[in-house]
Amino acid sequence: MKVAFDHQIFAWQKYGGISRYMAELAGQLTSVCKQNVAIFAPFYINSYIKHLPNEVRLFGVRVPAFKYCGRIYRPINYWIARLCIHLFKPDIIHETYFSSIGIFKGNAKIILTVYDMIDEIFSEPQSPSSVACKEKLSAVKRADHIICISESTRRDLIRLLNVPIKKTSVVHLGFSLTRDSESSSDLISNLNNTSSFILYVGNRNGHKNFRGLLHAYAQSDFLKNKYKLICFGGGRFSASEISLIQELDLKLDNVQQVSGSDAALGAYYKLAKVFVYPSLYEGFGIPPLEAMSFNCPVVCSNTSSMPEVVGDAALMFDPKDCESIKVAIERVVENEELRGDLVNRGRNRVQFFSWEKCAEETFEVYKSVRS
Repeated sequence: MKVAFDHQIFAWQKYGGISRYMAELAGQLTSVCKQNVAIFAPFYINSYIKHLPNEVRLFGVRVPAFKYCGRIYRPINYWIARLCIHLFKPDIIHETYFSSIGIFKGNAKIILTVYDMIDEIFSEPQSPSSVACKEKLSAVKRADHIICISESTRRDLIRLLNVPIKKTSVVHLGFSLTRDSESSSDLISNLNNTSSFILYVGNRNGHKNFRGLLHAYAQSDFLKNKYKLICFGGGRFSASEISLIQELDLKLDNVQQVSGSDAALGAYYKLAKVFVYPSLYEGFGIPPLEAMSFNCPVVCSNTSSMPEVVGDAALMFDPKDCESIKVAIERVVENEELRGDLVNRGRNRVQFFSWEKCAEETFEVYKSVRS
């Protein structure tokens, strides 16, 4: 089977969850499923696709990332990729993001992955994300079949966009940050000298509910006095975040933002007392699986896709209730037996998710659509 991936996400993201998923999928479809896979990204900025197996054919050149480069290259990429895909004559075109205009169809079947319905649920009618909602709707209508990354996302897609269930399938994601990515001994040694800490990972905007976590942490004298709150990634604290930290009478030394490589993140997971995922909504949620793979106990929200992903391997809370968040964190950090139980359950849970499995199930979708 000939499978084509278009340029969209590779021209927009240097790093990011969606481009990592698409790159992993292309690589596994080639190496595991033995399919003829090509990526048509004439001018791309993405870092993941340069590490793909040689068998994945890449039509394009990497260019420097700069502000608005995605918008500038978009029309050029569209027309060049359209011509190249026409010549390739694929059986499947997997669109890598949402566009109001299809790249090319011919006899190919169009597959689209929908990750979440965050914009539709949280955006205001006149917000910039409402434009993204319109583009997503166009892409959904154009697709022959839609892959959702969780049952939760599929339910929301059907409910909000009135998509027939027979047009959808669920394929769970894998995760890349495995124990093979563990940090060097010097990183772990440095962290061993750090006070005990609670770990938060990723962006802190809006639905991620970082402010709710801050309020919960601030309400607990026990947590404030004994544990730091380490926030990995997401950029430096904004002025409003610093202001809130001060308003809550928290010490900036106790609430820290750090960044680093996958190896560094692995070290933080390995040594954290607990990993907290307080999001209001997730289409899937990879960080809890990453934490579990490093034997880090997980507490997370009980909403959207998160119960589907973590199963019985995490202690869950109501993310809209700061008391619920606080109590869950306190229970885990105080109870060695509970932590051990969550670690063991986490080891078992991560066995259900891999990029190999994701590719195999995606290939089954391709075959069913072509039959």
